[in-house]
Amino acid sequence: MSTENKKGGISVEAEHIFPIIKKWLYSDKEIFLREIVSNAVDAETKLKRLVSLGEVRDISTSDLAVTVALDKELGTVTVTDNGIGMTAEEVEKYICSIALSGALDFIKEYEGEGSDGKSGIIGHFGLGFYSAFMVADKVEVFTKSYKDAPAVYWVCDSAGSYEMSECDREERGTEIVMHIGDEGKEYLDANALRGILEKYCSFLPVPVYFKGGCDCDHHHEEGKCDCDHDHGEEHECECEKPINDVSPLWQKSASECTDEEYTAFYRKVFSDWREPLLTVHINADYPLNFKGILYFPRRESEFENTEGQIKLYYNQMFVADNIREVIPEHLLMLRGVLDCPELPLNVSRSYLQNNTYVKKIAAHITKKVADKLVSMKENQREKYESIWQDVKTFAEYSCMCDPKFFDRAGDAMLLPICGGGFKTLDEYLEAAKEKHENTVYYAGDEQVQAQYVSMYRKQGIEVALLDRFVDTQFIQLLENKKSGVKFVRVDADVAGALKGESENAAASEALISLFKEASGKEKLNLKLENLLDSTIPAILNISEESRRMDDMMKMYATINGGEERPSFTEETLCININNPMAAALAAKTEFDEGDKLVARQLYGLSALSQRRLDAKELEAFLADSYALLNRITEK
Repeated sequence: MSTENKKGGISVEAEHIFPIIKKWLYSDKEIFLREIVSNAVDAETKLKRLVSLGEVRDISTSDLAVTVALDKELGTVTVTDNGIGMTAEEVEKYICSIALSGALDFIKEYEGEGSDGKSGIIGHFGLGFYSAFMVADKVEVFTKSYKDAPAVYWVCDSAGSYEMSECDREERGTEIVMHIGDEGKEYLDANALRGILEKYCSFLPVPVYFKGGCDCDHHHEEGKCDCDHDHGEEHECECEKPINDVSPLWQKSASECTDEEYTAFYRKVFSDWREPLLTVHINADYPLNFKGILYFPRRESEFENTEGQIKLYYNQMFVADNIREVIPEHLLMLRGVLDCPELPLNVSRSYLQNNTYVKKIAAHITKKVADKLVSMKENQREKYESIWQDVKTFAEYSCMCDPKFFDRAGDAMLLPICGGGFKTLDEYLEAAKEKHENTVYYAGDEQVQAQYVSMYRKQGIEVALLDRFVDTQFIQLLENKKSGVKFVRVDADVAGALKGESENAAASEALISLFKEASGKEKLNLKLENLLDSTIPAILNISEESRRMDDMMKMYATINGGEERPSFTEETLCININNPMAAALAAKTEFDEGDKLVARQLYGLSALSQRRLDAKELEAFLADSYALLNRITEK
């Protein structure tokens, strides 16, 4: 093709497309730098591929790099690569005709049979290139192909008129000079450009250098900074250091990564000084073909914001921040990076919401997170237990939201044990076979219900601690999934292991009336029990079913902001006839004022060991306590 001076107009399918490009091509103008740099990286990647295939010989790929240079005086931003370059015919095809993709043509020709489908090609020469006109009034291109062809100069103004001719460029590769217009003046600031590069290009597979943002004004001799400042012998100018890590952690296999590397990567990407709780490394091959690293972030309190953050990449090029659509809803607290080359570079949220591939990614993430919990439970039990209280709520919630997650990870859920330690449900039930088969006793508040916990532990019965909102719903799921298993709170019933062998007598009507009056509860149930622990005169029980219903109504009221309904729980006061004082009171048929005071005190102590007293109950209990002390003093 002749490369004599040639003039023409950009070939487009729609009239007046340049004004549309300039204003509406992308929602953020800063994307122009991502697009131009991604094209430069593609040029390097294509050259590497051709060399690896033996299509190109006698060319070294060890020095491939992309440079972004700022010249404030000239008002230009220049992106230079030493990749594949272009011939005049290729400039005509890929630059002069908007929306043709050089990347697609290259992949079609060189990524056929025998390829793993992971070309690493990022951009789309054509429309992406024209993003430069969102900030530039004029764009110049100097390019020389790796082939034996003349170098080409191409220049185009913001009206779409271009000129193309031969030039005397000797170096292989492409240099794109963007003359920034009035609408893009903000991008002549070094900090702004560096920030954009660090945002989008921090993990590109080719070194990316930024020049024009340091004090030395990129004057160097023999590789050393030649600025006026005394930096010491080991000073390295910012111009000489790439802004990116060409081999991000997610490109490695999990076996090659250490815990220290995972933590360092997490802190770098998310600016969180804390160590993550656990890491899930994903390397999915065909047909999904995506990689990533996900983290459970550490929280300082239960009330800390639990919203996660997922960064989406496309062949190591940053695409979007906080993409929720690729993560299952029940795992939205995760932080991480996902590199998905099967998604389009300019992905939209509506596309993600309706894409089958995205749904498969979410399902695979669910599987990998579940497998990670199982693996830690089986192979890193001590570490797993150390983080369980932080992971517990999320894991249980995921089990309730996704049956497949429960099927894979249900057996990895741990029960915290009052007094310390953890057990899986199967481990707890195995230890309980002799004393309370298929029954799990638990406390909702280890401190408030300490007396009950102590009673059970004295008889060798372990008590689980289920003290969070989600626990009530989770144990119902376990009861449905595990046939015959029942969860009973320690204050709901008196376990058979806590009772003596003698049969209990029925409470007299007089005794029942005494305690109904003492408690102020007409519907109070009364039982005489023979407890093994003789130090406890009475305990208060509340039906498990009615209490769960009350908990559920409280939760709905909290979530929906409605008024809390009155409680319908059924209370049963158990008088321990193995306690001398309680037995003496139960044997009476008539009661004086002293007996009534003792009954009120017994009920108050029982209620206090089961729950927190309200203001009215506490006032009455304290008054009775003082009265009882006065009686003792008087005697």
